[in-house]
Amino acid sequence: MPRTSRGPWRWSSAGRNWRRPPRSDRSTGPNRLRRTPPTESNSARARTSQSINQVGQRALRELYLAPFEEIIATAGPWALMSAYNSVNGPTMTEHHHLQVEVLRGEWGYDGVVVSDWLAARDTVRAIEGGLDIAMPGPLTVFGPALAAAVRAGEVAESTVDEAVRLVLLLAAHVGLLADTAPAVPESARPVPPDGIATAHEIAARAMVLLRNENKVLPLDPDAVGSIALIGRAARDARVLGGGSATVFPARIVSPLEGLWAALPTKVALTYVVGADPNEGFDLTARGFDLRAVLRDDDGAVLAEQPLTVARVRWTDATLPGETAFDALASVEFTGTYTPQETGPHLFGIGGLGRFRLTVADRVLFDGMQETSEHADPFEALTAPPTPHGSADLEAGRPVTISLLNATPKAALGPIQGVSFTLAVQEPRLDDDILIAEAVTAAAAAEVAIVVVATTTAQESEGFDRENLRLPGRQDELIARVATANPHTVVVVNSGSPVEMPWREEASAILVSWFPGQEGGAALADVLLGRGEPGGRLPTTWPTHLADVPVSLVTPTDGVLRYDEGLFIGYRAWQRHDVQPAYPFGHGLGYTDWHYENIVATAREVRVTLRNTGSRSGRETVQIYAGPVDADDSRPAYRLAGFATATADPGETVHVEIPLAERTFQIWDETRGRWSARPGPYLIRAGHSSIDPGLSTTVRVTATDQEEVTPAHA
Repeated sequence: MPRTSRGPWRWSSAGRNWRRPPRSDRSTGPNRLRRTPPTESNSARARTSQSINQVGQRALRELYLAPFEEIIATAGPWALMSAYNSVNGPTMTEHHHLQVEVLRGEWGYDGVVVSDWLAARDTVRAIEGGLDIAMPGPLTVFGPALAAAVRAGEVAESTVDEAVRLVLLLAAHVGLLADTAPAVPESARPVPPDGIATAHEIAARAMVLLRNENKVLPLDPDAVGSIALIGRAARDARVLGGGSATVFPARIVSPLEGLWAALPTKVALTYVVGADPNEGFDLTARGFDLRAVLRDDDGAVLAEQPLTVARVRWTDATLPGETAFDALASVEFTGTYTPQETGPHLFGIGGLGRFRLTVADRVLFDGMQETSEHADPFEALTAPPTPHGSADLEAGRPVTISLLNATPKAALGPIQGVSFTLAVQEPRLDDDILIAEAVTAAAAAEVAIVVVATTTAQESEGFDRENLRLPGRQDELIARVATANPHTVVVVNSGSPVEMPWREEASAILVSWFPGQEGGAALADVLLGRGEPGGRLPTTWPTHLADVPVSLVTPTDGVLRYDEGLFIGYRAWQRHDVQPAYPFGHGLGYTDWHYENIVATAREVRVTLRNTGSRSGRETVQIYAGPVDADDSRPAYRLAGFATATADPGETVHVEIPLAERTFQIWDETRGRWSARPGPYLIRAGHSSIDPGLSTTVRVTATDQEEVTPAHA
């Protein structure tokens, strides 16, 4: 995936907001132990477990290490995850310089370093490289192998003692040691949130409004008489990413369900598919009503578990009903499937084992499913389902279904568990007919809403995207609907940029990302004005993939060279002749803002702005800073901070945004330290990375800066 734009300040701030404890006590705040930040230093997915990333020291420090340094300093996490790939030589799990000298020595990190699953390869190099926990257990490169290395004199006992001390410290923090209270007592922890309400709010606030001609949004439900909702993703929402991003929510609210529930009954809501982007199995397909039945060798039921989706991923320690892994002999999905279309339905199986698939009392497959001898070991988890027969079904008529895995136990290195999937591909309908139906529906409605999406075959874990186009004929669908209805709203349901050749034809464009289980309800609120889209683009969206300044991200002979240096994302676009479709930081709201004044010092920026619109709203004030006389070795400007402002109509508000010392420093590769760069700097406040906004000049002197010498230069 091209490195279109991602700022280390924004990246670290996102991590900090998830983890920051109350300022009164950073050492024992309730948010210290949250998600583990991964110390992976690249975004390329092509064979990251085997690639060697060659990165210059300045880019490494200013871009790729900067977010982690900020998180360590401000959030104090108790655990970090070390990645698969190599950086300038050593793999991350064995990287003594980054994990011992930098992470612990310079930054003062006192938590544990845990490996990504199966990333630890060598006992001695891992422990000497600063790895404390190799995952998953119990069989890893540590254990008996580490004890043997100590006895052989290959590893100092004191090195192991330090790793053990850090693991015990983590156990003490969370209260797992006898007679040791957790660092964060129950009384100091936040009240568990309302999960549905929180998911709803986050989804709405994350949506990004790219375009809103003539303020077609928000829709007034009291004034709109009819809406045509179009798109496969409007009915079968894609709410989460694939691979490791897959979870199994208790429910999923689609855009169709969300709008149906939110609209007054007087509004006529018509739904049509429009075009089907799925050319393979649809892992989000609805219609299954299944439970998993676990049995032993005698056929006795060990446990049962209802399934919200037709797939399971259990480790040996997390089987339903606390079932013992050794006792497990088979797992069966059993229940019904209710098709949404009439015609031949193709069924497929993902995973390994001996399977028996029965649909409507007819056996479609009975045999072994295996990977090739030289297949990637992760293929069993990431490969798409294999087709195993079809059945003619009638829309709305349930049929019995069973998928029996007679050899469900699987292993990936030391990981043992159960992982397999049942998938279905609905009858492939004629896109010409579907698009014609969509055009007719759009022409008859006052407003047309088209929901388009990427698919799991195009955008997921374990492979790179081949292009940025929407799959299938969705681009054509939007263009023709927009021609038929001048009030066409397009909702883009993707996790990353897509090309939008129709963007000037659509009245409004809203990016919903992968919004989670409450995505449809949140989308309805945003469309109807009950909520405001609060997101801003974290990446630059190009008009065409060919326009992207940095797109060569595939390793050559196992080496991925970061020859672009500091010029990634919006920094690269600064010196690029082509303008993007939408810049980094772009995003509209439902009111208007006027930036009235900016005052800046080397420590802080104060911006005054006024809500000049007719409704209350939120604005994300973005601060960009750069030397007045920037040379070719430095980007002209960089994101230096941001803050949100909330105001009622006509209200004037002030926001104060601190400027970090690093705003005016660079990493001096010769001296191996951060070095101040005094002189005049242009400080700009605006809506996005290219918005001229308001600006002022600050002269930074040597006394404003303190050069920092690392503990290990």
